[in-house]
Amino acid sequence: MTSIMPLARRDWTAPTPRQALRDNAAHMKNLNDWLAYCEQLHPKNIDMGLERVRMVAARMGLALHCPVITVAGTNGKGSTCAMLESILLQAGYRTAVYSSPHLVHFEERLRLQGQMVQAEALVAGFAAVEAARTLGDAVSLTYFEFSTLAILDVISRTPLDVVILEVGLGGRLDAVNIIDPDCAVITSIDLDHMEFLGHDRETIGLEKAGIMRAGRPVVVSDPVPPQSVLDHAQRIGADLWRVGQDFNVSGDPQQWNWAGRGRRYSGLAYPALRGANQLVNASGVLAALTALREKLPVTAQAIRNGLAFVEFAGRFQIIAGQPTLVLDVAHNPHSVAALAANLDAMGYFPCTHAVFGAMADKDLAPMLARINPVIDRWYFTDLPTARAATALQLQARWLAQNPPAQARSAVFSDPVSALAAAVAAADPADRIVVFGSFYTVGGVMQQGLPRLHGAHLSS
Repeated sequence: MTSIMPLARRDWTAPTPRQALRDNAAHMKNLNDWLAYCEQLHPKNIDMGLERVRMVAARMGLALHCPVITVAGTNGKGSTCAMLESILLQAGYRTAVYSSPHLVHFEERLRLQGQMVQAEALVAGFAAVEAARTLGDAVSLTYFEFSTLAILDVISRTPLDVVILEVGLGGRLDAVNIIDPDCAVITSIDLDHMEFLGHDRETIGLEKAGIMRAGRPVVVSDPVPPQSVLDHAQRIGADLWRVGQDFNVSGDPQQWNWAGRGRRYSGLAYPALRGANQLVNASGVLAALTALREKLPVTAQAIRNGLAFVEFAGRFQIIAGQPTLVLDVAHNPHSVAALAANLDAMGYFPCTHAVFGAMADKDLAPMLARINPVIDRWYFTDLPTARAATALQLQARWLAQNPPAQARSAVFSDPVSALAAAVAAADPADRIVVFGSFYTVGGVMQQGLPRLHGAHLSS
C-alpha cells in the first residue's frame, strides 16, 4: 500500500502576474529599467485608442496650464516643431517640446527650454504613471502610451509658457490627443502607417484632422490637402488657416516673404534647416504664431533669429568632411522623394554611396525607385528591431527593380559597419547618405555625430 505523504505547509502563495509586475516596478532604479518594464505591459506595440490613456491621465490629475500647439502630419512634423521652438525661445518664452521617436537617447523626446530633459525627471514621471495605472483596476498601456503620460507629467510640473506636442502616429487616436491644443498644425499628408490609418490620403487625412478643436485655429500647410481635412474643419467649426488662401509665401533665391490675415514678414532668410520642403513647413509655423499672437506675441526679429539658428538632427543634415555625409530619417515614399530632390540640388559628386535600412512594412518599391537614379553604391543594413527588413531582403527588393548595370550593393549586420565600408570605398570628393529609418541614422550616431575622414587623409 502506497501512502501519500502530506505536503509541507506553505506560508506563501504564488504571485499573480499583476503582483509580479508591481514587484518589478518597485525595483526600478533608472530610466532604462522603466523603459524595459514598459515594453512588457501590453501585448501590442501600437493599440489605437484614447480610453485607457484618458483613464490614467484622469487618475493622475494631469493638466497643462499654458498654450499648447499640437503638430500632426506624415512628413515635416519634427521640423515644424523645431522651428516653432527656436522662434519661441528667441522671443523669450519657456518652452517644452515632445517629439518621437528618438535617434540615440530616449531623453531626446522631451526638450525643456531647448535642452534635453534629465533622466531623473523622467524616472519620477514614470513612477507617477505607474502609481496611477495600478490604482484600483490596473490599466494596460503600450510603451508609447506609458512614456507619453510620463513625459506629460514632467511637462505639467515644469514652469512653462508654451508646450509643443508632436503626434506620434495619426492624430485622432494618438496619446497626445488627450490634450486640447490652442492651435493645431497639420503638415504634409501622404501614405504611411497604412495598416493603422487607412490606405488612401483621404482616410489618413481624416485621422490627422482629429487633433482639431472647435473654434480654435488649425493651420494646414499641405499645399494640396485631402478634402477630408477641409471638410472636418468646417464640420466642427475649427478656424481653418490654409496655405494659398489664408497665408501665402513668395520670394527669390536670396530671401522670402510671408503674408496672412493682417500680418506680413518681408525679406526673411531661408530656414537654417536644409531642403526645399522646409519653406512649406516654415510658412505653417508663421501661420500658427500669427494665429496665437494674442497669447504668444513674437517680434519679427525673434522670427528671423529663430529661423536662422534652428537645428534638427537627422533631417537632411549635411556633415562637412571628406567624403561629405548626409543624414536623413526619410522613411516613406514622400520623404524619400524629397530627399532625392534635395540630393540632386546639392550639385555634382562623382559617386554617391547610400547606407540604407528600413522597416519591413514600408512601401519600399517607390522609395527605391525614386532615389535609385542618384545612388551609385548601396550598403544595405540590418537594424536592431524585429520590425525591420533584413539587409538581404532590402537588397533583393532593390535587385528586383533592375538597377543600372554599373550600380553595386553589399549587405551588413549594422549601420556602423555599413558606414565604415562606405567610408573605406569612397573617394574624398564623394558623398555618403544614410537614410531609411530613425534606427539607421541613430545607429551611426551612437558615438556622436560622425565626422568622416577618408583613408587618403591618414596615408
